[in-house]
Amino acid sequence: MLLGRVIGTVWATRKDEKLEGMRFLIVQEVDLELAPKPAFVVAVDSVQSGVGEVVLVARGSSARQTRMTKDTPVDAVIMASVESLEFSDPAVLEAAYQKRLAEVQAQLAGYRES
Repeated sequence: MLLGRVIGTVWATRKDEKLEGMRFLIVQEVDLELAPKPAFVVAVDSVQSGVGEVVLVARGSSARQTRMTKDTPVDAVIMASVESLEFSDPAVLEAAYQKRLAEVQAQLAGYRES
């Protein structure tokens, strides 16, 4: 899945009949601080998203698993609007990992000595 922000709309009046009634939005990928990344995707909107919203996008064969996109020629679908993100600071996680690794290594050394 891709975390992104809706930045625009694609208007396509002539399209495959399986795409009739679908809305296409331009979604720019964002990082965990919601800063824009250079990549973007055009996605079918299955949750009535608006410009400026942060969304989750499924791509590839997973994009064809929603009720709206089943058996359609789509490669990306907006399937969730994001209200908030909760995550740990990678530096804090790394420090905790290193501390735990040192503890385990000390325990193993103790087993080897006995």
